[in-house]
Amino acid sequence: MAKSLPPLTWFRSFEAAARTLSFTAAADEIGLTQSAVSQQVKSLEMRLGVLLFSRRPRGLALTDEGRKLLPQVGAALETLSAAAKSFELGPSTNLLTIATSVSVAQWLITPHLSEFREQHPDIKIRILSAVWPDDFQVARADVEIRFGSDKQVGANAELLEPNALVALKSPRLQGNLADLPLIETVGTSVSWSDWKQDGDQKLKPTIYTDTYGMALQMAADGNGVALISELLEPHAVSTGLVERVDEQKLFGQEGYYLSVNEGVPEAEEFRQWLLDKLASVQFTSQE
Repeated sequence: MAKSLPPLTWFRSFEAAARTLSFTAAADEIGLTQSAVSQQVKSLEMRLGVLLFSRRPRGLALTDEGRKLLPQVGAALETLSAAAKSFELGPSTNLLTIATSVSVAQWLITPHLSEFREQHPDIKIRILSAVWPDDFQVARADVEIRFGSDKQVGANAELLEPNALVALKSPRLQGNLADLPLIETVGTSVSWSDWKQDGDQKLKPTIYTDTYGMALQMAADGNGVALISELLEPHAVSTGLVERVDEQKLFGQEGYYLSVNEGVPEAEEFRQWLLDKLASVQFTSQE
């Protein structure tokens, strides 16, 4: 059985350190810590069974083995880079990158995106799916819409409103709320147990998912009643996919927050368009 290759990140750290003859400079270049680069190079040396660098007080020096390996690794990384570039969208001029969850993209942005494109025909748009902090860091987007608490989303992020949770179901699904299947999105500060109804009995969900978008799709397909962010409601209601169970709302600690790269004019154009759209959309109930 062929021996598996060392991780690509080890080769990347070696190549950067070999070019700069510095773990610190290599770390700055590839976005890692100095200790991480040093450890990855050491791991590669142990895996290959040779020393690639001579560690000296004033810096690094390549060993004979390191000098032999460097051109091969450099050529391989260039080949990978060229392969990746063949899939890029082309020049980034007027390219607006938006990072957000599939829920927001599907139920809030794309139903109205043609309007934005009609107003800004010269702007090319790329929407990237992002949920976790690492996703947003990798995306390096011009516009970010994150879900979380005020402390989690970072500075300069503005809460998108309305921000309550509402109960939605398919019009085909008939019956009392207590008798219907309940769909719950896990990981939020409020849930069906907080929903007020007559009597002391608390509502208990029977279907669980991890996104409001999936919960909304389940409700639209007639699987049950879902607690959904009111922000995602208008398109699904206006197209008859779902309807409100009643006018009750729940308010939690989380919400969808918008932040933009202020140095990108296209990002500010999108921000203003989205805020104007939310201000003009007819939500089921206004308080």
